[in-house]
Amino acid sequence: MSNTPILELRAVSKSYGRGDAEVHALREVSLTTGAGEMVAVMGPSGSGKSTLLTIAGTLEDPTTGDVLVGGQPLAGMSRHGKARLRRQTIGYVFQDFNLLPGLTAAENVSLPLELDGLSARKARLAGLRALDGLGLGERSGHYPDQLSGGERQRVAIARAMVGERRLLLADEPSGALDSANGEAVMRLLHGACKNRGMTAVVVTHDAQLASWADRVVFLRDGRITDQTGPVPGPESLLVTESDK
Repeated sequence: MSNTPILELRAVSKSYGRGDAEVHALREVSLTTGAGEMVAVMGPSGSGKSTLLTIAGTLEDPTTGDVLVGGQPLAGMSRHGKARLRRQTIGYVFQDFNLLPGLTAAENVSLPLELDGLSARKARLAGLRALDGLGLGERSGHYPDQLSGGERQRVAIARAMVGERRLLLADEPSGALDSANGEAVMRLLHGACKNRGMTAVVVTHDAQLASWADRVVFLRDGRITDQTGPVPGPESLLVTESDK
């Protein structure tokens, strides 16, 4: 397994607006994640968690600082290059699912592989395996509006994990799930990191789910205020959070 970090943020800042209206979403954030590592990001609303993910996922550019994915610097990379990087390397789980309503669950999951040149048959088989892994094999032929919120979220997670992606970015992946399914999703992400060498950065408000991570990063007002090592249990996160 390569020693090259999968994701590096080097003194990344992000500002919106100008003058008195300027808002600093991130301030000098540095974060490095290695292959097989699962990192949870916690913090209050407005702390910069989602901005961190969109910048790591090439969906936004930082105002200052550098971002590298798999050792490749994003600065100067063309839109086409970033789109190819997202298809091949980055899986993204959005809070609002972002499923295509005219495609079935299996088609939504397999689409990124087809766009990257895999045959429709092989892409569909990979999509079905990903759905089976999340307990959705019997719902693979259903359209998004025929699925519950929790099922749509699991389809979005399957789409993010399908193929050989090395980096998964998840914004509250358990937000639409009950506690049992939320635990199942985190267990699946944890297994993908340990068994496939995938790296996951997961934003969550849930200390119980964050306890699955190898490391927990706390954000407040756009800055990293603390980090933990391997977490003994969710109670330790609650203590850390309440002491801020």
